[in-house]
Amino acid sequence: MAVFTFEDQTTSPVAPSILYKALVKDADNIVPKAVDSFKSVEIVEGNGGPGTIKKISFLEADGETKFVLHKIEGIDEANLGYSYSIVGGAALPNTAEKITIDTILSDGPNGGSVVKLSIKYHSKGDVSPNEDELKAGKAKSDALFKVIEAYILANA
Repeated sequence: MAVFTFEDQTTSPVAPSILYKALVKDADNIVPKAVDSFKSVEIVEGNGGPGTIKKISFLEADGETKFVLHKIEGIDEANLGYSYSIVGGAALPNTAEKITIDTILSDGPNGGSVVKLSIKYHSKGDVSPNEDELKAGKAKSDALFKVIEAYILANA
């Protein structure tokens, strides 16, 4: 298995502690309210801490219901860090064992946040990730973040 690492960073007008609470602690309640296509979040295994696997069900544009299996790898409240892996379902390409996303929030401009991401693509064998799949995944992730951010701002 080869591991391909990608770094990304974005900013948000939402303060780091509020954004962290919404994205990590309250995500199971907020995401289905903020994103119409998300139908449910259920714990398949674990107690909500590291090792927990969640099944996130959503409706695709074609009307088909799909799911993603999301495994919590680590929670670092003191440093506003969160790590999870996509371990199954529609968002995991056939060429990947898992995709791990490590997130750290810090103070940003004007009371907002800087969101730093490290994405590790754990491939099956030495197959490198498909560029188009990576771009599509990033676009979906960015869009989801902006919808949740807008929800937080509207309900603060």
